[in-house]
This record gives sequence, structure tokens and C-alpha cells, in this order.
Amino acid sequence: MRRSRGRAEQPRRVRPAPAVVHRAVRVTAAACAGFYLFRYGLDRPVAATYALFAAVALGVLARVEGAARTRARTILWTLPCAWALVCLGTVLAVHSWAAALGMVAVGFAVSYGSVGGPRMVGLANGLQLLYILPCFPPYAPDTLSQRLLGVTAGMLLLAAAERLLWPEPAPPDYRGRLSRAALALAELADLAADACAGRAAPPGAVTAAADRARAGLDDLRFSRVPVMERPAGAGAVDRALTHCAAALRYTGPQLLRILRLARPYPGAARLTAVTAQALRAAAAGLPRAGPVPDTGVVERELAAFDTARTAVPDSTVVPDSTDDAGHAGHVGGTDHAAGTGYADRTDRVRPALGTAALDSAEGARFVVRAVRVGRRAPLPPDETPADQRPGPFWYAYDPAPLLWWRRFRANLTPRSVAFRNALRTAGALGAARLLAGGLDLSHGFWVLLATLTLMRTSAADTRTTLRPALVGTALGAAATAAVLLVVGEHPLVYALALPPVMLIAFSAGPALGPAWGQGLFTLVVALVFTQLAPASWRLAEARVVNVATGAAIGLLAGLCAWPRGGAQDLRRRTAGLLEESADAVRETVAVLTGTGRPGGALRRARRSTLLTEAMYAQYRCERHDPAADGPNWQAAVLAGQHAVRGAEPLLARIPPGTAVPHRGGARALLRHADDVVAAFRRQAAALRAREPAGAAQPAVARARAALVAELDGTPGPGADGRVSLHAVDVAVWLAGLLDDLQQIHEPG
Repeated sequence: MRRSRGRAEQPRRVRPAPAVVHRAVRVTAAACAGFYLFRYGLDRPVAATYALFAAVALGVLARVEGAARTRARTILWTLPCAWALVCLGTVLAVHSWAAALGMVAVGFAVSYGSVGGPRMVGLANGLQLLYILPCFPPYAPDTLSQRLLGVTAGMLLLAAAERLLWPEPAPPDYRGRLSRAALALAELADLAADACAGRAAPPGAVTAAADRARAGLDDLRFSRVPVMERPAGAGAVDRALTHCAAALRYTGPQLLRILRLARPYPGAARLTAVTAQALRAAAAGLPRAGPVPDTGVVERELAAFDTARTAVPDSTVVPDSTDDAGHAGHVGGTDHAAGTGYADRTDRVRPALGTAALDSAEGARFVVRAVRVGRRAPLPPDETPADQRPGPFWYAYDPAPLLWWRRFRANLTPRSVAFRNALRTAGALGAARLLAGGLDLSHGFWVLLATLTLMRTSAADTRTTLRPALVGTALGAAATAAVLLVVGEHPLVYALALPPVMLIAFSAGPALGPAWGQGLFTLVVALVFTQLAPASWRLAEARVVNVATGAAIGLLAGLCAWPRGGAQDLRRRTAGLLEESADAVRETVAVLTGTGRPGGALRRARRSTLLTEAMYAQYRCERHDPAADGPNWQAAVLAGQHAVRGAEPLLARIPPGTAVPHRGGARALLRHADDVVAAFRRQAAALRAREPAGAAQPAVARARAALVAELDGTPGPGADGRVSLHAVDVAVWLAGLLDDLQQIHEPG
């Protein structure tokens, strides 16, 4: 026992992952091959320098993910941009101020390009280096051809290495995750259909299926997906995949609600069975080689079910229980089919069960439509009324350049994380270039490289990274000075040492942290520059000074520009999302009851959702004090998402002006909508005021109690069953939003 405990207390040895070692081999092979070819084979030191740093920029600083073919293709597509940056840097190197202004422009443009998707995020640092290197003295436009030749050779060699040396297999993509989640929900829908048909499930089957469905939906969270595999691009395909994930998340709770309320209901059983078929068709169509699904069957069944359940007048009640998905206060009513013989409780619940079946089928229809957009299949004309546009699939009807323009324009605001990060990066790199030129620092591009690689999105993260990076640089500089003093001017020794040292640096650095990375990279650049020109131990001194200068600039930039990173404004941004979601709720109910017209609130809430999701994603990448973490931020973001995603199918299914309860007319439903809006605004105010968790929950509880008390009971029949049941659908949505708000007080 004592021996085993001693073994457990031993520090765990950190080993580089095989993929990291394979990448290090590819970068080392490409960089050294290009460097040696031009330095010793063709005697072109300028081309040798650019060949090596081009391979390092795209292989180490950049993050090019995917299968080997995808990596190689991305590198080749980047070549024209690399040429443009090298040409621009060469021309602007004539003056320090010109180079600094160019650095500001390039730094902002490349960093802001990250709004275009994860591939742009991954390429950003590598592209920055391709401008940084030529924008420093000597100003030598006559060597531009050699620089372009070296960059081209380095990138071509890296692309070849990606294909030939331990080519990476294709990672699990987001389509596979969506397919597995859709299949899990289809299994859950089968059980829900059986329950509505009166067939009992085997013991434990529902619980197991629900667990698999929750796990599948949880696997769609971007925090569980590698950055480069997230469908976050501006094009229609990536938007459709994200929309598909949101529709699946919407469908899951509806299926759980069916299982909670399930009782014999043949119409709901048929509709839920069709929902399962649609989900399976979507799962099969998500892979690029699968059959493209069709929405015809589920749309026909939706129309038939809605017509059948509203054939005669109905009345409404709200059960006072809470279902498994957390949606309490569901609306129920008497059975519209006479002579069924069900108990009163069964009759009172069936309208709520019908609403749940409709909601799940609508969710499945949205999933299938999103899959069709993701497969670039033709869609029918947009049926969204002109006064309610843009519809949920607006992006499927716009050309790609317009989608990209809208994405870039939407983020040109200080509320955007991408805009802030671009300003911070541009300011820091511009200041570093101006300072390096003004002080005439030797190898001044190391200053910008240190700023670029050590600066983080928050001052706390930057400060945490600086200490090990500076310690590692100092130790690496000491080792470099010792090597230069002992070896002296013997280029052959440095040429032989470069490949193994580079391989170790690029393998051990990612696994052991910034101290090892900076220290070993210091030794690598020393081995490179000693082969280009005679060098003394002062090269190590220059490296330490430059890295310290760059690190200080990065720290100052982090302190001056949004020092708290995503945490600084996540609270304000989430509060804004709840307020704009409240406006969307009020406007949606007004349109459905015929008491108002669309005013763009849903569109603004949709845009606010995108901005808040981006800020939350950055927040998740930063370090935070758990004691000051605030409420459950994910629950707050989901409350805003559900307001938007729930309004879209209601507006698509319910004609304007038809969701009028038979008791109290539109005023009753609008009053409940106002209560929900007030609860959203109270929660937003609590977030802004940094009130303790749960401060807004009494207002949420009062709004939910008022909704239940007003709609509970069995009032007299109305003139039109369809009018009554459409009001049921809206009331269920409002009750679900209140339940979403009740989750915000839980610890994050």
C-alpha cells in the first residue's frame, strides 16, 4: 500500500502527443530543406531565411487543422496572401513610421478576419509574421524576388510534407456529431411515439435513451469541439450546421416533454413517429455522401395534425407540474375528439401533449431544412411574410459575398469580441514596430514576434504567460551564449545541430509550456542566424532584450485595451441579450395576436445572440476567479437563444392574429407576455447591478404563477378551436422561457 501511494505521488511525466511530434517532424523537414537548399546549395541567404520562416509561420505559429489533403490545400490557398504581405512589408520598410502604419493596418485586417471563421483564426499569427519579417531593415526592394522565392519554396515544401510525412487522418467533423445527436433524438422520438400509442417501453429504456440524447446534444457544444472544426464561418453551409445544432437542442426538450405527458393519443403518436423518421433522414443526409433529406413528409403530417386537432372547439388549462426538460407550466385542455372515454386528467393534458408533438415536429423540420442548406440542395421560395423577414433561413437565399459582408459589417462594433481583439493586436504590434525602429534594436522583429505570441485577450492571462516565457528566454539565451562561446565560428556545427534542436523545440514546447517553448526557440533562432552571418554571444543578449520589450508592450496593451477580456463585458453583453430577447418576445406575441406588426426585434435579438455567443466563447478560453464567476452564464445565453429559436417556428406555423385566447381575448395573452418580458428585464437588471445569484428569481416565479393561475381551469368553449390551440402553443413557449430564466441562478 505504501509503495502504491508513493507511486501515485510521483509527478506525472508529460510527453508530447504523437500528433505534435508528427507536426514537428513535418515543419522541421520543410524548414531545414528550404534553408539548406538556398543557403548552401544556391548561396541565396535571403531566400533561405524566408523559406525557413515561411514554414515556421504556417507550421508552428498558424493552426492549420484537418486531414492531410485539407492542410496542404489551405497552405496553397494562402500563398497569394503571403506574397502580398511580403511585398507590402518590403515596400513599407523604407521608413519606421511607414512600416508601423502598415503594421497597424495589417494587424487589424488579419486579426479582424477571424470573424470569417476558425480557419482565419488559425492562420492569423502566421500571416502576421509574413509581414513582420520583411518590414524591418535592411530596406532592400531589390531582394524582393528572392524573398518571394523563399516564401514560395517554404510553403510548397510544407504542403508536400503534410501529404507525405505522417499525413494526419481526417478528424471527426461537426457533421458526424450532428448525425449522432440526430440519431439519439430519433431513438427518443420512437419511444415517445410508442408511449402516445399506448405501448409500454422496456424498463430503463426511456432513461437510457434520454441520457444518450443529452450526451449527444452536449457533444455539440463548441467548448467540446476543437476550434478549427467548429462551423463558425460566414458562409451558408457553416450557418446551416450551426442552425441544425440549435434546432436539435430545441427538439430534445420537446421530446422529453412528450414522454412526461404521454398518454394514448393516436394523432400525436403518428406525428412523433414521422418526427423520428425525419431525424433519421437528417442524420443520414449530414455526411457529404449521404442522401439529401426531404421535408415533404413531415410538413404534410404537421398540417394534417394541426387541422385534425382543431376540428372542433377546445378549451385550455395548464398542468402545474414540471417535465424532465425543465419546461414547467405546460398548457392543457379537454380532448377535441368526442367519445374517447379518457379520464378528465387525460382530456386536460392532451392539448399540451399536442403542442409538444407539434413543437418537436417543427424542430425536426428545421433540422431537415438546415441539412438541405448544408448540402447545398435547392430550397423552396422563402415563405416568410414580407413584414416578418428575414426568416430563420434567410442566409440560404443570399449569395456568399453578401453573407461575408454582413458578417464583417455586423462585427464592426465595440461590442464585438473580434473587433476588440483586432484593435488590441493592431495597436500593440504598431507600437512595437515603432519602438523597435526608434531604438534601432538589432533583430527588432523579435520584439513583434514576442508581442504577437505572448499577448492574450486579458491582462491576467498575459501576465500569467509572461513569467515562464521570460524565464525560458533567459535560460535559452544563457545556453545560446555558452554555445556561441564554445563553438565559435564553425557554421558546419550549427548546420548539423539545427534539425535536432528544432525538432525538440517544436515537440517539447507545446507539451511543456511557454518556458520550454521560448527557451528552445531562442536556441533555434541563434542556430539559424549564426549560419547567415558571424555572431557573438551578444546575439543572446539581443534576444533577451527584444523578447522582454515585446512582452512589456503586450502587457501594456492588455492593460490599456479591455484588460478583463471576455469577463469585462460578458455580464453587460448577456444583460443586453436578455433585454433584446424580451423585445423579441413582446413583438412575437403582438404579431401572433394581431395587436402589432414586426419591427425588427427578432432580427436584433438574433444578432445579439451571435455577439454574446462569441464573447462567451472567449470567456471560456480565459482564466477566472471562481469566486467572482457570476451566475450560470451558459443558462443565461441559452435563455436568449430559446427566445429566438422558439419564436421562429411559431411565426412560421401560426398565421398572424390567430393566437387569441377565447377568454379575455388578446389582452390576457399579452398580459402574460408582458410578465415574461418583465422577468427577462428584471434578470438583465440583476446582472448589470451585480446582484447576488437568484435576486431576480422571485419576479420569475411570480410571472410563472400568474401564467398558471390565469390559464388553469376549464373555461367555456371559444368560437374557433384553432384560435384556442394557437394560444396554447404561445403560452407553452412563454412558460418554457420562464423555466429557462429559473436556471440562471444556479452556480456556473
